[in-house]
Amino acid sequence: MKTYKLIDNPSRKLWDSLCMRPLLDHQNLKNLCREVFENVSIKKDVALLAYTEKFDQVKLSSIYLDEKELQKNAYQIDEPLKIAINQAYENISQFHIAQIPQAIKLETFPGVFCTQEFRAIEKVGLYIPGGSAPLFSTLLMLAIPAQIVGCKEVVLCTPVNRSGKIDAALCYAAQLCGIKQILKLGGVQAIAALSQGTERTSPVYKIFGPGNQYVVAAKQYAQEQGVAIDLPAGPSEVLVIADDSANPDFIAADLLSQAEHGPDSQVVLLVTNVDILEQVMLKLDEQLESLPRRNIVKLALSQSRFIVFDDLDTCIDFSNVYAPEHLILSIDKADSYLSSIQNAGSVFVGNYSPESAGDYASGTNHTLPTNGYAKSYSGVNIDAFLKKITFQKLTAKGITKISPIVETMAKAEGLEAHALASRLRREFVENKGE
Repeated sequence: MKTYKLIDNPSRKLWDSLCMRPLLDHQNLKNLCREVFENVSIKKDVALLAYTEKFDQVKLSSIYLDEKELQKNAYQIDEPLKIAINQAYENISQFHIAQIPQAIKLETFPGVFCTQEFRAIEKVGLYIPGGSAPLFSTLLMLAIPAQIVGCKEVVLCTPVNRSGKIDAALCYAAQLCGIKQILKLGGVQAIAALSQGTERTSPVYKIFGPGNQYVVAAKQYAQEQGVAIDLPAGPSEVLVIADDSANPDFIAADLLSQAEHGPDSQVVLLVTNVDILEQVMLKLDEQLESLPRRNIVKLALSQSRFIVFDDLDTCIDFSNVYAPEHLILSIDKADSYLSSIQNAGSVFVGNYSPESAGDYASGTNHTLPTNGYAKSYSGVNIDAFLKKITFQKLTAKGITKISPIVETMAKAEGLEAHALASRLRREFVENKGE
């Protein structure tokens, strides 16, 4: 059995340090982003092609995927996968259609009518990790809500493989979601292309999608330049809470499925019994050897956390401090603990709820906050693609009724023009006798 570091009942003073994620030097990342963004802003496609060759070791003649190539790639998908993607599309669509908010129409005061309506963000950019693990599932998670609300312009960026091609399943998903503009770009240069524009595409208003720490840094840099982002969705992570009722095989598979995302992914296991932990460790070793991405998994596991606590309440407390992207409750009567969950991107309840179900086909969105941001961010949902606009209409009766309130408050703040704008209307109505 490989040696995994076990932490036994750490004091609360140590919790913050145990919740730290592995990070690259932030300043170096920001300097790189600045360089790439500035070059892309000036040189556009020439810079994008050069950075793709430099960072991804792929020499492209064009960064654009034309419709003919898209159709050709999509046609290569096998039938079972096509059927699976179609069903996932239906499930994800159902859940996100149910999230569409209702307009608000209200008379807040006599003659004062306030409404709130929703508008789709017109131009959005979707970043989809690709290359060795093309995440067509992430494309479904982002493109479906954009399609539902009617975003007018959707630009997709995804890196090519070593042969310079985009995965067939990803192309099929793009077609299914009606995406026309596809750029063969990954990493920092992809985010720069979305925010700065290319020779054929205009800058987008908001960027969506997860990625490694380079992508996260680039999204944050784009935000500083005035482009909105969905959320800080970086290297993937999972926290599993297990008691004696848990199945060690299931837990090991859950941990490995998260670790195979990348070497900077993090897995955390909290248990109330060291026996279940030892069984999980044995199963990890057994399952690991059959995985094609086992070298990546091993690197991720080297930064894992295996912690024993005395009781489930303490496990929940620690989880709320960690604020995991994915939280799996492999515990007896898991539903009874849901009200105690304060900070998590998405929760998987009970022994038959693998995180992979949410990744692909249950219907919930898998683009989630990482690195503790689940304390203040929600995962991507239909609202992320919408803007809320408020309207107010005052009748003659309304302005005469509410103006004294407005005038009094405006004068108290020393804003006389505010009071004047309301008073003039009130006096006009009163003089007309309306």
